[in-house]
Amino acid sequence: MQDEIKKYTKPLGERIRKLRNDKNLTLQNVCYKNFLEPSTLSRIEKGKVEPKYVTLIRIAKAFDMKVSELLDF
Repeated sequence: MQDEIKKYTKPLGERIRKLRNDKNLTLQNVCYKNFLEPSTLSRIEKGKVEPKYVTLIRIAKAFDMKVSELLDF
């Protein structure tokens, strides 16, 4: 089961980090406006945690996109 989760968390984290870097945003920029902890976003970007749906909504909002667009990798 853990391998199945990692199959998705790592590419998701990489996508989020790329989106953030493409927009020249820091962890703090993304987190402050969207009520996220920088440490949480950092762990998501590293593929270490499986984000909750509400967290995905907040991250997608930070990039002005839908969750479905965020997960399109």
